[in-house]
Amino acid sequence: MSLQREVVLAGETATAALGRALAGVLPAQLMIPLEGELGSGKTALARAVLRGLGWTGPVRSPTYTLLETYDLPGPPPAGRRVHHLDLYRLTSPEELEYLGLRDLLAVPACWFVEWPQRGKGMLASADLAVALTLDPRGRRCRLRAQSAAGESCLRALWDRPELDEIEKMALTS
Repeated sequence: MSLQREVVLAGETATAALGRALAGVLPAQLMIPLEGELGSGKTALARAVLRGLGWTGPVRSPTYTLLETYDLPGPPPAGRRVHHLDLYRLTSPEELEYLGLRDLLAVPACWFVEWPQRGKGMLASADLAVALTLDPRGRRCRLRAQSAAGESCLRALWDRPELDEIEKMALTS
């Protein structure tokens, strides 16, 4: 899969808009690695997607717990399980066995994985890779499809009205 798109996120409002847009097209099962340096907005984007899916409770960074799981009630797209995994503190991919990762991966869910390279060989294949980098206007977000499901999600995402809103924000920043 080679489909990719890029957008500038000119602040928290743009990140929230991208999260809402992604939530609107997210299938019940997708692996989304979030790549970027510390402070690039990985957790903020995961939080924005969860808010877009209707989660009203706290959304904590899983930096210390490694894993936060959200069971969203209701029919799809709201009714689903979302895992947010942060592997920054991992010293070896084998440590994921202690989390019961193999069992968790056997159940359909959406996954947001920060620092995915630290879990290499233990995680499922990526569907939609997200890379966040700092930009003079905020953050640059590159989305890259890596499976048919990821490509379908990315194509649907680019048809969302929120993307026009995000582009306008970048032009006025």
